[in-house]
Amino acid sequence: MKDSYNTIKSEAEGLYKEKGSKFLAFSFPVKTEDEIKETLERFHKDYHNARHICYAYKLGYDDNSPFRMNDDGEPSGTAGKPIYGQILSHELTDVLIIIVRYFGGTKLGVSGLINAYKTAAQEAIEASAIIQRIRTRPLTVKYDFSLTNEAMRIVKDYDLELIKQEYDTACHLTVAIRLNDYDRAKDVFDKVYGIEIEEQQAEES
Repeated sequence: MKDSYNTIKSEAEGLYKEKGSKFLAFSFPVKTEDEIKETLERFHKDYHNARHICYAYKLGYDDNSPFRMNDDGEPSGTAGKPIYGQILSHELTDVLIIIVRYFGGTKLGVSGLINAYKTAAQEAIEASAIIQRIRTRPLTVKYDFSLTNEAMRIVKDYDLELIKQEYDTACHLTVAIRLNDYDRAKDVFDKVYGIEIEEQQAEES
């Protein structure tokens, strides 16, 4: 299981010019399709005088994850596809790239358009801070105070991220575990007599 992925830290911009046409490129870290929709609506308002507003995005971590390419009136396959190709070649996800084209009066042809959108997308990505994120799953354990040292030893030995600690009549400890280490770390907790496990769904850190 792949438990890490690359995305971008914050918004960035790029620019490509060819035969009078300007290709303004923007990259955004995104999490949901609703967020993408809002961003695209804003762009269509802010750049209403542009000839084309093309884009591509990818969300998630597997083959069934949402993605989309849009040519916005450019010849089929000349805009959205090369933009998406740059997302794939840089192994990114949870990213939206929008390219706004202002027509310069000279047609670029199919190969020229493909190169222009590819290069503009590349410029935006290279201006972005690419970061790696780790997919984790939280685990809560419940135990008597006398087992605190044992529980904390496991946290230290497996380099687990401590999310929350509660000390009451019973102690509660919540940690974030990297997905590929989850079963192994859970089993270690489970083998300690007196520790109860409460499992939760995976999340991203």
